[in-house]
Amino acid sequence: MTKSHELQMRSVDVRYGAVQALHGISLEVRSNEIVALIGANGAGKTTLLKCIAGLEKAAAGTVHFGDLDLNRLPPHERVKAGIALAPEGRGIFPDQTVEQNLELGGYVLRGDRTALGRNTELVFDLFPRLKERRTQMAGTMSGGEQQMLAIGRALMSEPRLLLLDEPSLGLAPLVIVEIFTAIQGLRAQGQTILLIEQMAQQALAIADRGYVLENGTITLEGTGSSLANDPKVRQAYLGMH
Repeated sequence: MTKSHELQMRSVDVRYGAVQALHGISLEVRSNEIVALIGANGAGKTTLLKCIAGLEKAAAGTVHFGDLDLNRLPPHERVKAGIALAPEGRGIFPDQTVEQNLELGGYVLRGDRTALGRNTELVFDLFPRLKERRTQMAGTMSGGEQQMLAIGRALMSEPRLLLLDEPSLGLAPLVIVEIFTAIQGLRAQGQTILLIEQMAQQALAIADRGYVLENGTITLEGTGSSLANDPKVRQAYLGMH
């Protein structure tokens, strides 16, 4: 069996009724690495993250997180086990303050005020702008600040595996740089990350390894640099020939 903070998916299928969204997915995320998952819209990337988080069920195959069989665990138990998702579209609570959003992210630690306080300060260290806006209603912040909050909220549960779904979506170029710098900073601190990202070039530049998902099937895998230099990837996802 793998180390306690590694993810392994083997031959996983996910279906929406009669439609099969994922076909025989096999991938792994090792300790303290960034793994990028790239592919066109509708390829099944978000479905794959939802399967890991427990928001979609695997119709076939196995999903293990360390010694745990994730197929047996409901979503909240997966959070307790150390998996946190920052979803596409951010999914923050707009009528709650920044601090309240962060506290909701740490609900599995709700009896431990010391841990909640410590984790809040770690998020503020990562994203100082959130500290400046700690009492502000989240819905009144900019898109970039809301994305920082979505990542920060996911970090509040002290995840061993952080799932990031399109963190750059809809953001200004300078904010995207800030988000990617933060992701690299998390990895330097030992955070393990599975990253879905439309900006394939930037994602592969910071990824240790990556996978290409096409029509619900993994078609390529390799190091971040090898995928970035692959002619098929360059033409299909990087706009290069």
